[in-house]
Amino acid sequence: MGQQLSAFDAQFLNFESGTNLAHIAGLTILDPSTAPGGAVTREDLIALLRRRLHLAPPLRRRLVEVPFGLDHPYWAEDREVDFDYHVRELALAPPGDDHRLAEQVARLHGRRLDRRRPLWELYLIHGLTGGRSAIYTKVHHAAIDGVTGVEVLAALMDFEPAPRDTPAPPEGEDVQEAPDTVEIVIRAVARVLDNPFALLRFVAEAMPRLDEVPLISQIPGAGLVSRVVRSVGAERLPDLPRMVVPRTPFSGPVSQHRRFAFGRLPLDDVKHVKNAFGVTVNDVVMAMCAAALRRWLAKRDELPRVPLVVGVPVSTRGQPGNGSAPAAPLANEVMLTMTTIPTDLAGPEERLRSVNHSMRLIKERFAAAPATWLLEFSQAMPAALSALAARSAFRLASRRTGAMNLMISNVPGPQTPLYVCGARVLAQYPISVITDVSGGINITVFSYDGMLDFGVIVDRDMVPDVWDIIDYLGDALAELVALADAQGPKTGPNTGAKPGAKTRAKAKPAPKAVPKAASKPGAGSRTKPAPGDTAKRGETGDRG
Repeated sequence: MGQQLSAFDAQFLNFESGTNLAHIAGLTILDPSTAPGGAVTREDLIALLRRRLHLAPPLRRRLVEVPFGLDHPYWAEDREVDFDYHVRELALAPPGDDHRLAEQVARLHGRRLDRRRPLWELYLIHGLTGGRSAIYTKVHHAAIDGVTGVEVLAALMDFEPAPRDTPAPPEGEDVQEAPDTVEIVIRAVARVLDNPFALLRFVAEAMPRLDEVPLISQIPGAGLVSRVVRSVGAERLPDLPRMVVPRTPFSGPVSQHRRFAFGRLPLDDVKHVKNAFGVTVNDVVMAMCAAALRRWLAKRDELPRVPLVVGVPVSTRGQPGNGSAPAAPLANEVMLTMTTIPTDLAGPEERLRSVNHSMRLIKERFAAAPATWLLEFSQAMPAALSALAARSAFRLASRRTGAMNLMISNVPGPQTPLYVCGARVLAQYPISVITDVSGGINITVFSYDGMLDFGVIVDRDMVPDVWDIIDYLGDALAELVALADAQGPKTGPNTGAKPGAKTRAKAKPAPKAVPKAASKPGAGSRTKPAPGDTAKRGETGDRG
């Protein structure tokens, strides 16, 4: 019988609508010159997928719904994946620059996946400047999270231009057949009868943690209830700061239409800042985002006096729960933590210190509590109630500013070059989700081969100048690098620096935008990037 979705994974299906889309994606930039014949074709990709599909389970499963929504859906094996449908090909119109690529990707990202088929699509894109190609791959969030997405990439990519030998599927492999309708209805009814008892147990456990739950934490009195219950209970959890979600230009219901921008920055520069101030790589990334968003909001004279509230996914893989594991394996093993980023602070070092303090508070909070409690709580809810709760939450969010202003995610990736069908991967830009609840902007970062690849997806009407955010991220890092050069390295648990270690002699030049086809008045020009040039917006001629 097929594997049932966990309650947490099913929520990505429950909240999806024509505007709240629930797929994530990656934009892979390729140098085809290293591939056989100097090109990657659609036929090459289909052949690769046929050879390795058994190594990527999310790509070969389709959904089977339970009648009347009595229980969460099941995954079933699709024995004949229709590659002609799933693998597509297109070419950019001249000049094929990164802005035109981003516009095409934004259109593709605004289209829902067909739930009657395995929940993924792949587009091979030709016509990029510099002889490059690209692959845009989107997969439903119910099937993968950031970490499993990296695992799928690993299955399809190689560490050398020559493809590795792929082991054949094990003989007698257990194929997850579509479940029998009568059987799944019987199981669903049994679960409905059992759930009230499990739910009562988890309601008691949830009371001290209401201030951790997006949207619920914004209900007046929720934080007070949590603090009172914690004060009288045996469990001692650190208090989270009180967070008020300010209204911004990217607050409110999102539309179906998207904009996208991407860029890359040197990981060494981020580590230089990390070592100088004794913080983490993630702290530096969050401080950069705070600086970029502060500048973007101030430019529009819409900078709130209070800090923005941010959702930060944290992986729970391998972390212990409370002894009651979910009934189904999880495609998404994450907790969405809530914090603030100091867009209200003017000084870059002050922002970095503030981020470090906030992130340490979150770590202390979740170190003191089972990391999987919210997953287990959602698993205890009846499926129909869970679906109703998701839809109600999104309706409530559409009338308020949302549970947060935006989401920021940082996904670690491989630090060595990768290849697809012999073509070197120059960059791997992540593309995530925006919703009514999470706000009209999402910044996701993927580390690959010594670089941080930023993908910024926004609502098309809310953020018309998304490329400015990429520019501001580069400027924010340059500002921190200059401070780090003056500061010198520190030693400590987060630095990786040894006593007596010397700072770099000189910071790398501040990242600048590649010139647009029609530059803005007064915009500075820049020469075409050479191989090895690192911090560029869009242009990825070297990758790594």
